[in-house]
Amino acid sequence: MTTEHPSQDRLGQTPGTLITDDDHMLAHNVDEEPVEANRRLFQGGLLKFVVLLAIAYSAFHLYTLNIAPLETWSFRIVHIAGALVLGFILFAGARFVSADEGEARRRWTTWISAVALLPALYALYQGFAFYQAIRGGAMRIAPDLETWHFGWPLLAATGTGIVMSWFHRRDRARFSVPDLVLVVTSLAVAVYFLVVYNTPMRMSTGTSFAPVGISFAAIAGTALIMELTRRVAGLALVVIGLVFLAYVFAGPYLPGFLGYPGLSVQRFFSQVYTDAGILGPTTAVSSTYIILFIIFAAFLQSSKVGDYFVNFAFAAAGRSRGGPAKVSIFASGLMGMINGTSAGNVVSTGSLTIPLMKRVGYSKQSAGAVEAAASTGGQIMPPIMGAGAFIMAEITGIPYTEIAIAALIPAILYFASVYFMVDFEAKKLGMRGMRSDELPHLGRLMRQVYLFVPIIILVVALFLGYSVIRAGTLATVSAAVVSWISPNKMGLKSILKALEQASYMSIQIIVVCAAAGVIVGVISLTGVGARFSSLLLDVAAASHLLALIFAMFISILLGMGMPTTAAYAVAASVVAPGLVQLGIEPLTAHFFVFYFAVVSAITPPVALASYAAAGISGANAMETSVASFRIGIAAFIVPFMFFYNSALLMEAGWFEIARALVTATFGVYLLSGGVIGWFARARAPWLIRLMLVAAALLMIEGGLWTDLAGLGLTVLAYLIQRQRGATLAAA
Repeated sequence: MTTEHPSQDRLGQTPGTLITDDDHMLAHNVDEEPVEANRRLFQGGLLKFVVLLAIAYSAFHLYTLNIAPLETWSFRIVHIAGALVLGFILFAGARFVSADEGEARRRWTTWISAVALLPALYALYQGFAFYQAIRGGAMRIAPDLETWHFGWPLLAATGTGIVMSWFHRRDRARFSVPDLVLVVTSLAVAVYFLVVYNTPMRMSTGTSFAPVGISFAAIAGTALIMELTRRVAGLALVVIGLVFLAYVFAGPYLPGFLGYPGLSVQRFFSQVYTDAGILGPTTAVSSTYIILFIIFAAFLQSSKVGDYFVNFAFAAAGRSRGGPAKVSIFASGLMGMINGTSAGNVVSTGSLTIPLMKRVGYSKQSAGAVEAAASTGGQIMPPIMGAGAFIMAEITGIPYTEIAIAALIPAILYFASVYFMVDFEAKKLGMRGMRSDELPHLGRLMRQVYLFVPIIILVVALFLGYSVIRAGTLATVSAAVVSWISPNKMGLKSILKALEQASYMSIQIIVVCAAAGVIVGVISLTGVGARFSSLLLDVAAASHLLALIFAMFISILLGMGMPTTAAYAVAASVVAPGLVQLGIEPLTAHFFVFYFAVVSAITPPVALASYAAAGISGANAMETSVASFRIGIAAFIVPFMFFYNSALLMEAGWFEIARALVTATFGVYLLSGGVIGWFARARAPWLIRLMLVAAALLMIEGGLWTDLAGLGLTVLAYLIQRQRGATLAAA
């Protein structure tokens, strides 16, 4: 038996292991979640407490979604509060001490935080006191009481806890007092909102009659969300969120279309923690569809379906030219259905495929770029399509099944383009595939094809008209049932472990959705989205194509450095309404924005998926992002064709749809040949490459005359290439 350990991911952990065993199974534990560099690893009683808390959090969502629904706002408040509590318990605000630094540094942070714990607990106590007062018949809380006995103590504790957590450094197995302060303030915020929003006072948000405590709680809640976002998703979304928050108060002083009359601190923050902002569409989706499908993914992981997906991809595609790169395409597409982030998909499958790509001849940059491009495509792969599609359904009101159907041809075109580019690169460099004795046996894997049943049940249930929640629950249950006839049976212990892992996996995306809700709230409350739509209409007066290019750049810019979910939510609020006002169908407009929000993960200079792949391959991050941009180039072209050819989104008759699929597929074949520089079994000079790219654009556009023109240009390029080949052979 041979063993090869992949490069560690950017966080220093290896989620999967590349092992060739007696059955030639290459993928083992590919579903294991990487342990982030700032995540605590508890032991003993504290570990048991956190595990029970995580299991209870997932079980609460399953119970509430399927058996005993809560009032909508209350459910979302508890949903966010649970993620904040778990997040501050698990993720540290500063790096841990090293072995030679001892158990702790900067002990003064503990003493200051211990003092801050007193106002935090006092604010939490006041929340319960408000509840008792309202139960006793009080119509509202005295403003002085809310201000001096709840608001200022809450803000003081929150601010102190956040700042102290930046300097507080302890051993990885120890909890911290600053984060205990943040846990208590998170609970205080939730308790206050649960009390106030279940009274008629909820109707006063955004007016001068709103209780002042709402603004205090919203400021503290927003600060807590931003701090946890920094810990689990980096600074990009936090910086963008702070820029938008600054705009709320700086807007009245800005010139041109950015200027607006302005909002007071109290008026803005009394509305931002409602369904106009944090409790709006992004949290609506994270508290229902996203958390449910994360639980589904955790059940699939617990039954080792991810290992099966990757081994199946190796068995099916490993023998072909550049086999590991093609495996990466298939495996990332399959894993993308159960993985909600491009970078997470890279870490899951890239630790296995990137070392093998390098082994068969791909450069470090190419290996990382292929994995990044393929993993990014997983976000547009039906039926699950990451979390962005659920937000699209929530924002547009279009049924999720229609969105999944519309995504089919674009996904085919994207993965076909990446496949052709990989194949042409392999031909160009004379690569081999993997030997049969290096690969899993396809016949043995076919005997476990029943592991696809949960995915099939999900798709069938959706198209039979079941709600997304009911279909996701059925698929989750089926994952456990199917495991009973597989080698990895799920007993009670495995089910509880899956619920625990689902909570850990959900923290990032829940807090990212909440942070995106802050930005969406700013956009809706200040009207900047409407002003951007006016600007887009002005550009469109000169050229619709120019307006689309402008919208593309804004969508990519807003999405850079952000997870797919947040990137789409923000871009959909800013860009999509303007596209709809141009006369573009809502489905087309939102798919246009969604695609560019997704591909921001492989767009230089800030390309999260490419950087994660570079960390595994050992290549230069910027060179990898440029290479992944080139490989995923089809994703930057196809969205423009949605505007010119609605058949690509299944909005036409069957003949038009079939013709669009065939011609567009041929178009991305030509595009791949032009980008890589390979055509008609030979390297292509720049003239042929330009002709191929032009023919590809004509074919993807989808009109009869453009198709004929593209075919004519392709034939001409083929004849020139053959003549060139004959001339070189004669010489």
